[in-house]
Amino acid sequence: MSDSPSLQSADHTSDEVAFTALIASAQHGDAAAFGKLYQTIYPSLYHVSYCALRSAEDAADAVSDAVLDAFHSINRLKHPEAFRSWMFKILTAKIKRKQREYLHVAVELTDANTPAVEFGFLRPELSEALAKLSDEDRLLLSLQVLGGYSGKELARIFGSTDGAVRTRLLRIRQKLREWLTDTSVTEQRSEPYAL
Repeated sequence: MSDSPSLQSADHTSDEVAFTALIASAQHGDAAAFGKLYQTIYPSLYHVSYCALRSAEDAADAVSDAVLDAFHSINRLKHPEAFRSWMFKILTAKIKRKQREYLHVAVELTDANTPAVEFGFLRPELSEALAKLSDEDRLLLSLQVLGGYSGKELARIFGSTDGAVRTRLLRIRQKLREWLTDTSVTEQRSEPYAL
């Protein structure tokens, strides 16, 4: 038997109160409270970072740097309900910094920095298509798909308008669709005819 809507609403409200209390404690220097906040968001931070950077080591570094910055500046967070988007804004800056480093340093591919299969793209074509996107487009798409952000939230993170972000996401999806369709058509043509 499921909970009644009023019980679910009460649970949701108590969760929000507890979350707000954790943020308030963290803002007053409670490292354990910040640790609990970190635990709730880490998987999303890592997945977005990994998708954008395509290196497990660099993704972990970017998340660590973002969390460290957030820990030291959480007292400046004005709206507790904005914690998640605030964390992703910090992470986005760290990812962009890492991407700029890629332009300046030639990285030799090793087992440690080669994208791992563990991320779970079932189709290699999708992974290849995502790799064709620009770093910023891949970051934007991963924040929406993996992070669950709306166009409005992404606009705040990227310092843009909601309409511009939605248009850009539409164009990114169109590119992916074209690349994936082209791959499918090419594979179908190259297969021998079955009798």
